[in-house]
Amino acid sequence: MTDDLIPRRFLLAAAAATPAVPALLANDRIAIFSPPPEKIMIASVGFQFTAEEVNGFKAQGKNIEMRVTKSRDEFKALAPEIDVAFGAVPADALAVAKNLRWMQHTEAGVDNVLYPELIKSPVVVTNMARMFAPAISETAMAMLLALTRGLNRYYIPQFAQKKYYAEHNLVEVDGLTMGFVGMGGLGQATAQRAHYGFNMRILAVDAKPMVKPFFVETLREPEWLMEMVPQCDILVNSVPLTKQTRGMFSGKVFGAMKKTAYFLSISRGPNVDQAALAKALKSGAIAGAGLDVTDPEPLPPGNELWDCPNTIITAHSAGFSPQRRIRQMSLITENVRRYANGLPLMNVVDKVRGY
Repeated sequence: MTDDLIPRRFLLAAAAATPAVPALLANDRIAIFSPPPEKIMIASVGFQFTAEEVNGFKAQGKNIEMRVTKSRDEFKALAPEIDVAFGAVPADALAVAKNLRWMQHTEAGVDNVLYPELIKSPVVVTNMARMFAPAISETAMAMLLALTRGLNRYYIPQFAQKKYYAEHNLVEVDGLTMGFVGMGGLGQATAQRAHYGFNMRILAVDAKPMVKPFFVETLREPEWLMEMVPQCDILVNSVPLTKQTRGMFSGKVFGAMKKTAYFLSISRGPNVDQAALAKALKSGAIAGAGLDVTDPEPLPPGNELWDCPNTIITAHSAGFSPQRRIRQMSLITENVRRYANGLPLMNVVDKVRGY
């Protein structure tokens, strides 16, 4: 497994010579098991599936068996027999899972499941990128509107006190500039709603070379961040957690923001220097913040973020909705079909980069 592009002619020749070995084109994140496996044994770990969902997976090919385990020990006992795992495979189970070829993670972020042994192994990892984005993007916009229209600061407290007072210190978001660090599925879903729903100008940085979405005005490399930040009325943390992104929303970043700007954090809490954020909020260096993610989680009662003015904190719950489960099952089902038929898997993770 390398980062070099593999000529398709060589890829097909190698696949024909070696049964059921993944051919990876890491730059494009492509994983193909060709020829298809004759028999598939799946086990789940840390995630429960209904009988109907299991039957849906098994209907995607021939000779597919699946076990839904109820404990890590039960999964580890099955590990030597399986070639597919749904959920995060523990290191002790990976050590005995000699036939494991593919791990379908049931979350979008993989920062907490990519340990060294898994990274070095030939096991292909796929994730739930874009499956949670619709719900999370709605929460992002809800937090922003609650901050700008005074719901959290004025009207919700008024309701609790049964008071009636018209606050005039409110902000319109129409036509403002929203900047994103991370233009993956989560960033794109939120940017799309902001642009088309509120006529916002969209700026973004992302480490991955990609085609600029047509609703984004400017998309550049991460080094452009400090030029982008002063232009933004809303700055969004929508980037995966990696060694490069940990703590990147620092005092320097918050100091470069407009005093009238808002910060939204919707991907991973450790991307944010929370002490620097609290200082910016308490000093009035920025106008407010909406946080669905923190570090640690749950956020302890004594954490200073609870006392910051004009701040909304939700419990890393933005991704939940009934539709989320439908999207998750649709993706897993499609990936089983692809695995069973020697087709490229969806949402392949670059294990070295961490997303």
